[in-house]
Amino acid sequence: MIGYLRDPAAIYRRSFEIIRAEVDFSGLPADAEEVAIRIIHACGMPEIVDDLRISPGFVIAARSALAAGAPVLVDAEMVRHGIIDKQLNVICTLNNPQAREIGLATGNTRSAAAVELWRPHLAGSIAVIGNAPTALFALLEMIAAGAPKPAAIAGFPVGFVGAAESKDELHANPGGIPYATLLGRRGGSAMAASVINALMRGAT
Repeated sequence: MIGYLRDPAAIYRRSFEIIRAEVDFSGLPADAEEVAIRIIHACGMPEIVDDLRISPGFVIAARSALAAGAPVLVDAEMVRHGIIDKQLNVICTLNNPQAREIGLATGNTRSAAAVELWRPHLAGSIAVIGNAPTALFALLEMIAAGAPKPAAIAGFPVGFVGAAESKDELHANPGGIPYATLLGRRGGSAMAASVINALMRGAT
């Protein structure tokens, strides 16, 4: 067997050193570098930096919300389990029986229906979507229709149908809400969770 790093802290440290050496972060807000590093670390693709969009004010708004104990609303259990800090108030409504009922009644996906159940928690929250494009579309529709606004949105749905389009819509019409997203088809729960991990722990 070849020699390999075994110490977890050393592995993280070396990983972040490599990312910093390979990536030009100048196109992003200065305070978003740690978030971008964590997203890149989650997928192993430094080239995604060109498609990352992190709005000015996102990091401050999201960190302030977390410090105030705001809920983190996630679209999938995979996102919930990817968030390292288990003291956060992470809410996933996907498996709530009402989500299935709303989906059947409205002719939409269960993921989109589950977002409707976020409504009581939405004001000042952080909305994190790492799986379903329909969840991001539903969230943007709710906000446009007058629903309470979250403090920040991390939109990283993945896939071939609707993922790129939903993120384009977030980027074009965020409704005044600070956001982070990755344009195109790429995304996923690991990237979405990494945003919260960066906000809580940074990249060290």
